[in-house]
Formats: sequence, C-alpha cells, structure tokens
Amino acid sequence: MKAKNISIYLLVILFFSTMGCKKILNQPILGQYQTGNFFTNDANAVLAVNAAYTSLTFTDASSNAIWVLGDVASDDAIKGGSAGDQADFQLINQFNINPSNAAVEAVWKRYYQGVFTCNVVIDGLSAAGSSGVSATVKAQALAQAQFLRAYYYFNLTVAYGNIPLHLKVETPQEAQKPVSTQAQIYAQIEQDCTAAASALPTSWTGGDLGRATKGAALALLAKTYLFEQKWALAASTAKSVDALGVYSLLPVFADNFRAATKNNAEGVFSVQHQTGLVPFQGNNLNVWFAPRSINGYGFYYPTQSLVNNFEKSAGGVDDPRLDYSVARAGHPYFDSAFDPTWTSTGYLSKKHCQPLSEIPVTVKGDGNLNYQAIRFAEVLLIEAEALNEAGNGAEALAPLNRVRKRARESYLHDTTLPGYGTVPAGLLPDITTTDQATLRDIIRRERRSELALEFHRFFDIIRYGSAYANSALSNQPLFNYDKNKFFPIPESERETNLKLGL
Repeated sequence: MKAKNISIYLLVILFFSTMGCKKILNQPILGQYQTGNFFTNDANAVLAVNAAYTSLTFTDASSNAIWVLGDVASDDAIKGGSAGDQADFQLINQFNINPSNAAVEAVWKRYYQGVFTCNVVIDGLSAAGSSGVSATVKAQALAQAQFLRAYYYFNLTVAYGNIPLHLKVETPQEAQKPVSTQAQIYAQIEQDCTAAASALPTSWTGGDLGRATKGAALALLAKTYLFEQKWALAASTAKSVDALGVYSLLPVFADNFRAATKNNAEGVFSVQHQTGLVPFQGNNLNVWFAPRSINGYGFYYPTQSLVNNFEKSAGGVDDPRLDYSVARAGHPYFDSAFDPTWTSTGYLSKKHCQPLSEIPVTVKGDGNLNYQAIRFAEVLLIEAEALNEAGNGAEALAPLNRVRKRARESYLHDTTLPGYGTVPAGLLPDITTTDQATLRDIIRRERRSELALEFHRFFDIIRYGSAYANSALSNQPLFNYDKNKFFPIPESERETNLKLGL
C-alpha cells in the first residue's frame, strides 16, 4: 500500500495514544479504549490495521535503529561521523553495550509498540462488538496484524533472544511476565505466519500496494525456519513462495533501491515511504547516511571488509552489486562527484540514499525510497542455504545461481555499466561444487554481497556460530560471542517489568 494510505491516518494513532506508547508495561486496560465502539465497520478496521504498519517505517532513523543493531554491530559498517555524535551507536560498534544504550532501547520500544498495536487489532476484531466488520475485511485485517506481529517478534528475538511474549492487550498486572524462550517466540511466529498466509491475498493493487501478502507471510516463515535450523521446512516454504508465480528478480539489481522502480516484482515485503507529505512519511535514512557536505549526517560507513567480500573476475571486473551498493573513489555518488574526505573508511552506502535531483539538500531527510524488508533474492538464498544444510547441495545450486546470474547480467540491461551489452568474461560464474562445506561458505558470501547494508548481517553472523562470529569480528577486542550474541534487554524494561528475573 502507498505510504499515504497505510500510515498517515493519525486518527487511529491518536485513538490508540491513550494506551501509552513508550513501554509495553505502561498500557492501561483494554476496557478504557471502548474497542466495541471502534471496531464496528470496515473503515475503522482498515484504519486500525494501517496503524499497525507505522512501527516499520524509517521516518525517524534514531527511533528505528535496527540499522545500528543489524549492520553497525557487524563487519559491514561502522557508525561514522564524529565520536561524540550519537555516541551510543558507536558503543554498539565497539561492543561496549549496556542496557541503557540508546539503540538498544529504541529498537525494543519501536518493535514492541508494533506488537502492541497488532494486539489491539487482533483483540478488537476478535471481540463480539466487531460484527459490523465484513467477513472479508476482518479476515484480511486480522491476517495483516498477525503477519506484522510475527515480523516485529522476529526482529525482537533475533536481536534480544529470550523476551516477554505479549499476545493480547494486557493490564499492567498481566504485562508483568518473565521472558519466553527464543524457541517459544519462534513457535508463535510460525503460528502467526501460517495463519496469515492462509488468509492473505497473493497481491494487492492500487492504493493497497505495500500491504502484507501471502508471499510475505510465507517468506518470513521460511526465514524463521532457517534461523531455527529447520532445513527441510525452510527449503520447502521458500519454494512455495516461488511457486506463487508473482515474484521475480529484477534485471538490474539497483532497481530495488530506486524510487522510480519501487513496489516491484522482487519486493516480497517493502516498508513504504513517500516524500512531501503531511504528516511526515519520508525515509529519514536518506539524511542519516548521506555525507555532511550535502546536508547529511555522515553516519553509516561501509567497511573495507564488506568491499572485499564482493567478487572480481579474473580480469579484475567487480561484481556490479558493489557499485550499486557502495559509493567509492573513482565512481560517482549518484549525481554528485564522490569526495573521499566524506568518509573515514573510503566508502558510503547507496542503498538507502537518493540523488540530489530527487531529494535536494533542503529536504534531505524526506526521502521516498522504500525499505526492502524481504526481497525475492533473499528467498532464493534461504532455499539454497537450507537445501545445502539438509545435504542436498546439488539442488541448492539452482536458486543460488539464479541470484548470481541476475547480478552478472546487469551488464545486459544497465546502459550505464562500462561495456554494456556483454557480460565480462568469468564474472560471477555459476557455482558447480556440491561439497557441503565449500558450498556453505559460497552461499554465506553470496548472501553478504546480495543483502549488503540491508540490516541483516549481524544476525547472520551470530546464527552462523561462534567460530564464524569470532573470525568476522576479530577486530573488535570486546566482542564475546556468548555475551554479545544478543543485545541486553533495555533498562526501561528491567525497571518496569519486575518479573523478568534480571
């Protein structure tokens, strides 16, 4: 759905604001909201589920700091900027992390607020007073809320591990509860994704573009199985996304990250942003990641380690995804000349930024790029990884090589590439080995290049295990796998929820 339709309806947000949006444990009881007087018609049901999408957005990059936990904590990016500016984000980079860290607090609050809003929708539409909502709208609104709750919980558990599980709007007393195990959180995600997939359509049109779909629910389910190491289920569920017949890889990789080509066939689930709207609905990452000389904040610098991950042909030609993803010396930064003094690593991210011709310096923080939360390329890589881990390396080659083929064949479709019209010899050749250990390393490298700077890397590093993580983060002397594989539950939650046992 377009951002102006999904998330600017402040009526419902104001309606829910009496619930308290700062802490999940500070919510008044459900009876105060008179949900029986709100969930009485289709229009209000749609307003309610629209509000459940708002925690996804990057309208404020400091309050949705998943980019800090997902990438700045990894070997793909550093915080950048001056040392004293957003110092807590720099401490994430250094693994000098305490429960009061601003990024740790921000992601927790943001995604638990999303959980809470989903629970309001689910409770409200399940109540007797919702009989005025048509069966179709009720089923689809419930399914969207279930998918979104699963998405929020997935991000929360991969970031924090064992966490409280809230499945309804609770009184303050009910919300006092100990953590559930990560296995219990994953089981709930599986349940919500399965229910959502059974009720959601395969696609939406018009003003509903961007809503959760059957494919999004199945893709998140496949990713959940992957993180649980349920290899057969991960592979079969990823295949079911492909079997829907609605997704394909774009001919040019970079079109996933251009405003003119958003909401495309590769986007399984995209977080919507629009520029120039009141209330504000722009992508604020554009200003956080852009260099200071063009009115950005100069945060989020890609590392040399990430750049080195991209393959070269024997003739020295780079994987084209490198320059689609990373700005560097000798190559333009969109419609500006790249200045090496902009960044301490020599690199800038391009995936969440836009040219000055689209978003000028006067409105730098109001970008209209979507955030590609789940792309079809990731679904194919989930399938490849799961098949290989299940001992079926031969079958894993097909989805893996689809991703590589698209990357190298950008040369056949992007007129801006040097030598356009011919794929450089030996560039990103098809993989043929079926040795499990060798193929595992290849798939992991491919995933890193394909999904670079999309906020997934740290969670991949951790799920690959201690040996991989210690190698990847060997330049961080404070990193300890057992201590740092999850971020600490925030101090605000520790002070409020006395049953955490921490």
